[in-house]
Amino acid sequence: MDVLGSLGVFLPELALLLGAMGLLIYGVFQETEDGDNEIVPLAAIGLLLAATALVALGGGVDAEAFAGAFRIDAFSQFSKALIFGAAAFAILMSNEERQGSGVRRFEYSILILLAAIGMALMVSANDLISLYMAIETQSLALYVLAAINRDSHRSTEAGLKYFVLGALSSGLLLYGASLIYGFTGATGFDAIAAVATGEEANPGLVVGLVFLICGLAFKVSAAPFHMWTPDVYEGAPTPVTAFFAAAPKVAAMALFARALVGAFPEAVGDWRPVIAMLAVASMAVGSFSAIVQTNVKRLLAYSSIGHMGFALVGLAAGTERGVSSVLIYMAVYIVMTIGAFSCVLLMRRQGGRTESVSDLAGLAETDKSLALILGILLFSLSGVPPTGGFFGKFFVFGAAVEAGLVWLAIIGVLMSAVAAFYYLRIVKIMWFDEAAPAFASGPGVRLGLTASLSAVIMLPGLLFLIGPLERAATSAAASLF
Repeated sequence: MDVLGSLGVFLPELALLLGAMGLLIYGVFQETEDGDNEIVPLAAIGLLLAATALVALGGGVDAEAFAGAFRIDAFSQFSKALIFGAAAFAILMSNEERQGSGVRRFEYSILILLAAIGMALMVSANDLISLYMAIETQSLALYVLAAINRDSHRSTEAGLKYFVLGALSSGLLLYGASLIYGFTGATGFDAIAAVATGEEANPGLVVGLVFLICGLAFKVSAAPFHMWTPDVYEGAPTPVTAFFAAAPKVAAMALFARALVGAFPEAVGDWRPVIAMLAVASMAVGSFSAIVQTNVKRLLAYSSIGHMGFALVGLAAGTERGVSSVLIYMAVYIVMTIGAFSCVLLMRRQGGRTESVSDLAGLAETDKSLALILGILLFSLSGVPPTGGFFGKFFVFGAAVEAGLVWLAIIGVLMSAVAAFYYLRIVKIMWFDEAAPAFASGPGVRLGLTASLSAVIMLPGLLFLIGPLERAATSAAASLF
């Protein structure tokens, strides 16, 4: 395929890139500092239109671009739709954040656009070089977003920690990629797959694969590569944290699946134990560490680590059903996370925003609607039936059992029971503890609508959506095999 043909399959990304450049020029020439009022809706609408276009195309696209460096198929289209949708809601949520957080700067929406473009390239990467370039395209924007509130020591510290540890993970990934190239003589996934057969696994190639997995594990904040997550989530502005917890996780998990299934389909026996160990470690660290947290954002950080562990259970299966279950889980996870952080953004008092779990005490007395919405989302996060979280875990555990990983599914169920403790403890605090001072009313219309929509989707809505979601995820997973 020539250059023009290659560019043609990236029309959504090109449109977003041109839009980001146009918005950047527009923002620079604004006379007022608050140039975000017009940029926010335009950026969000562009992302939603791109996501809608990808959904409308469905899974009928199957093409390679730039000499096979990128692959556009049903899997990438499904993942991109989730990424663009999550990014759009992250932008809309930020518009009601107070000025002092730094997210009202016009650069904020543009950085999210650029990060989303990098994520779109990640899920289409079909080569070790394009994989790394796409990751760095995403990461450079995320580093700036973490430290966007330059007046806050917590925010600048979060950005610095994320940058330093991100550089370390990139080093691990590049070292693994160099070993894989050295022992296979190729960087393209198809060419690597032709050499990396499970029958005669080269020890050097296995070592390279392990380093590659370690680098990708950092991107999904899987234990023991999760050290950055609690500090970055707590230090970054809350809308930035909401974005970090949603879209980048989908992109990294999709890249994880494509790299392992696309480049090492015959070496499942070599990488399955590594993924299973990462899953167990992530579920354990996320579940037990969250119990002692008193800050809501840190609690959700450990919660996300645990959820990545559950998603890795499906990936460890190494089957088409396993990849399909991962896509379903990540779709459900995005909705739960966006809704939960919308509720956190509504936690404000006259003295400023609050982030303590104790501030939710007696919320049912002071704001019953918010308590109900947050309660539904917490039940879903814990996997209580018939919420969306239950269906997500049902699919990943089912895929693990089908692949013979019964022990991994059992550990997952046990860790779900542990995780349910700290989720239900918050429900108990909201509904049965003595009421804390009420949260201040403010301009939270978009946040309230986002939280309400998430709760509706997670409880009654998913009963109607789970069928189409399963069919779309199955079709997307089939394009990898």
